[in-house]
Amino acid sequence: MAKSLAELDSNFQVKTVEDGQAWYALNPRDAEGIGWVEESQDFTRYPDRAQGVVRDPVWELSRRSAGILTRFITDAPQISVRWDVRFETLAMDHMPATGVSGLDLYSRDGDKWRWAGVGRPLQFPTNQQPILENIIPAGEREYLLYLPLYNGTAKLEVGVPEGSTFQFAPREEKPVLFYGTSILQGGCASRPGMAYPAIAARMLDVPHYNFGFSGNALSEPEVADLLAELDPSVYVLDPLPNMQATEVTERIPHFVRTLRAAHPQTPIVLVENIVYQSAWINSARAERMNTSNEALKAVYAELKNEINDLHYIETMDLLGDDSEATVDGTHATDIGFLRMAEVIAPVVKQLLV
Repeated sequence: MAKSLAELDSNFQVKTVEDGQAWYALNPRDAEGIGWVEESQDFTRYPDRAQGVVRDPVWELSRRSAGILTRFITDAPQISVRWDVRFETLAMDHMPATGVSGLDLYSRDGDKWRWAGVGRPLQFPTNQQPILENIIPAGEREYLLYLPLYNGTAKLEVGVPEGSTFQFAPREEKPVLFYGTSILQGGCASRPGMAYPAIAARMLDVPHYNFGFSGNALSEPEVADLLAELDPSVYVLDPLPNMQATEVTERIPHFVRTLRAAHPQTPIVLVENIVYQSAWINSARAERMNTSNEALKAVYAELKNEINDLHYIETMDLLGDDSEATVDGTHATDIGFLRMAEVIAPVVKQLLV
């Protein structure tokens, strides 16, 4: 990926100074998680030309900034954030505002990433607040700042005391691409960094794309065509909670073949439907889960000798066995997302080259 002018010369970063605070405005070229960065004028997940190609709900959901983040390096003793969200609904009845519309900050500590601060959305559209203060020890650090999962982001600025060093520093290696449902998009994480693709990416220390589309991961051919335009390190396909068994049988083979035709050597991972947490006592939920998974097993059996580097993750360990990992039996809590990442990340790790 070509470097932006701001990466080549820090004097060209968009910066304003207010009351001793230097504010650095993020542009799409300095963000991670945007697949079509050369076409992007904002923090969205599909290019403008996808409008009218994908279904309207998919297009609208692509305006949400799930998985988009900025990576930056600074020696600032404190960090502030200022961001504008696109939509007035800051929270949902089962997901807090910090996850729907907030920001989430992590810092590198040796060879791992650790949580550092959260941006709490208090009003529409603009919020401004310190996200981390009294930083110890003094010195230069690398940070990840995740954008909202279910709201859209119209603008983001990072503020540091004037005189502090600051540089946006996006990674250039191929991201892991995750495609799936509201669960994959991040429903119902308490913070953006707790969506399972984000957790897995931190575990692996790699960039990632989040193509989670709430209620609309139907694996249509036009979506496969779009995702085939990208060049990720691994494709992780997790759409089953939105798909009936007949749709799995009809659509997943074409989806996989489309990706393989475009990328002959890129590993592809199929993920079974999660165990719905009421399935032990609710026959309809059990049947819905089991029929979709049986259909996916049959598709995998059909494709595994045709499609090289095709992999499969079964459902039983994704959420654990204690029924304590979701908000509503379907959408994960933070502990549910951590459990999912702990299963999926090791599989992806073996496939990264």
